[in-house]
Amino acid sequence: MAYILTLLPIFGIFLLGFIGQKLLKFDIRSISKMSVYLLSPVLAFQTFFENRLSVDYIYLAIFVVGICLALVLICYIISLLRGYDRQDTYSLMLGASFMNNGNYGTPLVLFVFGAAGFDYAVILLVLQQLVMVTIGVFIAAKGGGAALSVRGTFLSVLKIPIIYGALLGILFQTLSIPLSGPVTEAVHLVADAAIPTVMIVLGMQLANISLKSFEYERLTYALVLKLLVSPAIAYLFTLFLPVDDMVKQIMILVAAMPTAANTTLYALEFGAKPAYVSSATLISTLLSLITLPLLLYILI
Repeated sequence: MAYILTLLPIFGIFLLGFIGQKLLKFDIRSISKMSVYLLSPVLAFQTFFENRLSVDYIYLAIFVVGICLALVLICYIISLLRGYDRQDTYSLMLGASFMNNGNYGTPLVLFVFGAAGFDYAVILLVLQQLVMVTIGVFIAAKGGGAALSVRGTFLSVLKIPIIYGALLGILFQTLSIPLSGPVTEAVHLVADAAIPTVMIVLGMQLANISLKSFEYERLTYALVLKLLVSPAIAYLFTLFLPVDDMVKQIMILVAAMPTAANTTLYALEFGAKPAYVSSATLISTLLSLITLPLLLYILI
């Protein structure tokens, strides 16, 4: 019961965004842009500025890329065995291979592990953003039949503002550039606003998802892979990555996050069965209210 209570404040904020969107019809794109271009880069700057660089960053990068590629490979094998066409194959990859550790995972880690765990969650968030705009965009483009050049992929990476915040934080830390008291306070205020904002945005995004028809078989595969297989793969990574126990728990927890909301945006942009991908996002988010308390009970 205690683990369910841990999730209730998070779902309460999602619900606030959901109800607000249903009643007031906000312009989600504008609020999301504010979060992406103004708040999240400051949060990344604060995290990378205040936390010493370590080899753990490399291990976390190996984990994020490795678990994504492992899930993509499993999706490919399932698609071969089931005889799925190109769109079905790549939309399954979108629905099953990318974790929502921005709107969901990072706040949950903060609730469960506090400030110490939160810093690692933000690092994972930055790394996940890189994976989303490289592997994620490539998969969405293939699913829609579009060709994505190396230059196009590189330009996608350059458009992620959170990367610049992280790089600036690393630069300030490496060069020992101090921040004055008022500047530090301003950074903290903006960074503190990032997490509740992205949580409300997810609630708004879920409110706009329309479930007109279910593709039950492929949806089941996506849900099982995302909520059950993914944390199991993460556990295997913890067996050989030399990080401390708290980081291992965080890795497993974020791997169990539901489908990333951004996958729906990419599916819409490239025509990679957005209705299917959005249904995977919504249903996996709802089911996580059951799966995550069970996982927390096992982990902690």
